Amino acid sequence: MRRSDDGLDNGPPLLPLSILETVWPFFSERHSFIAQGFQFAGSIFRFKLLRDTVIVVSGERARTEFLTSKYLDINEGFKVLSGAIPMLPGVTSNLNTGVITLIHKRLSNAQSSERLENLIPYILSDIDRAVTTWSSDLIDPFAAIPTLCFQTSVRCLACHELADDASLVGRLRVLYDKLDTSTTPASVLLPWLPSPSMVTKLRASKKVYDIIDGAIRARLDSGISRDDTLQMLIDSGDDKLIIVGFIMGLLVAGARSTGTTASWLVTFLAEDIERRQKARDEIHALLSLHAYVIDNAKESVAELLSAIPLEAWEKGTPVLDKLIRETLRIAQPHAAMRRNMGPDIYVDGTCVPSGSYIVYPFSDVHLNSQLYVDPWRFDPDRAQVEGKYSYVGWGGGTTVCLGQRLAKLEMKLILAILLLRSDFTLVDRNGNCPTSAPRPNWNDHLHCKPTKACFVRFDEHKNC
Repeated sequence: MRRSDDGLDNGPPLLPLSILETVWPFFSERHSFIAQGFQFAGSIFRFKLLRDTVIVVSGERARTEFLTSKYLDINEGFKVLSGAIPMLPGVTSNLNTGVITLIHKRLSNAQSSERLENLIPYILSDIDRAVTTWSSDLIDPFAAIPTLCFQTSVRCLACHELADDASLVGRLRVLYDKLDTSTTPASVLLPWLPSPSMVTKLRASKKVYDIIDGAIRARLDSGISRDDTLQMLIDSGDDKLIIVGFIMGLLVAGARSTGTTASWLVTFLAEDIERRQKARDEIHALLSLHAYVIDNAKESVAELLSAIPLEAWEKGTPVLDKLIRETLRIAQPHAAMRRNMGPDIYVDGTCVPSGSYIVYPFSDVHLNSQLYVDPWRFDPDRAQVEGKYSYVGWGGGTTVCLGQRLAKLEMKLILAILLLRSDFTLVDRNGNCPTSAPRPNWNDHLHCKPTKACFVRFDEHKNC
């Protein structure tokens, strides 16, 4: 094996690997690749991605300095090291700082209390309708739940016309799946090369653009104003490219992160009857406080839950909050990615040259047995861990998840529908209790599916 020369004579240890031995593992088995790097080099190392230098750091001091540095840019880091977004220059990529700031402002507006309060009945109706169409009482949570989350994300971040059209939502979902599968090392590191994966990615991006552009034109031509995110963007006077880019980019979260977390949330609860009951009791308590109904038989589950105000969902669900927090810790295999856009800086005493990339894997904190005893064990009742940024499920420092308010609400509403409709238990494909609990696959950095398929059985009172 040869050692690449990047001119960092005093930098962190350089992995003694060829380009072929770094590029593919970083994109296909990132968790294992990073873990092996730490085994070889200790708490910090570097490697080459073609011409780019990537530094990987770990430890509390590095984590704190990484998360709080004003020179480390998440957008530049994500663009080169991830690349799994629709690729349309000026729409979803190559955006200037002003446009990015505006998109963040609009996302905050889309999650205002008034807007979320108005969205709750729609979200619940979407969830209830989808659950009733599941053709079997045995479902794959890692297929059904992300599909459900994508539907609710279209409802909340796009417009009612798209969300009400099941065929269009299905087409969008397929196109975003193509964006996932076409994100290869070649399409990320050599975007100018017309490789088959890049051509597929560009075609899928253009088709997503056309669907969203068509919805915008139809709304404008109709002259009808509707209470949704699209109307908010139109009324704000935003340029059409910004509107399209906002919707295209943010639907990625519904297709991936929220769907992944919700899938594992349901899976973890499916194997824990005691915690299922605690969560169900919490939902019943909310209903007893807020949903005064004369004749329950005339009310659907969605209609009953719609009576619960936003404030109660956000401040009156400590059990659900703990469940979501612990699920994020175990089942979100993030590696935070940044690019140093300022002068040379130091992270944990190591120089990070201007223009280089830096990665901090969340496994360093979330799967750290010194911080979380038996870290793979799902235990929402864990005591709060002491230490700087000892939990980064929603990010930390200068960068936190801007869509977390909506994501939390969606997951709580999904759980509420499922818990009230039926009981559910974890089984194998034959309907039998599994011999061992599934474990999140951190090498699957987009979806985190378990290596062995598992299923959830829905029924009234039967339990394994």
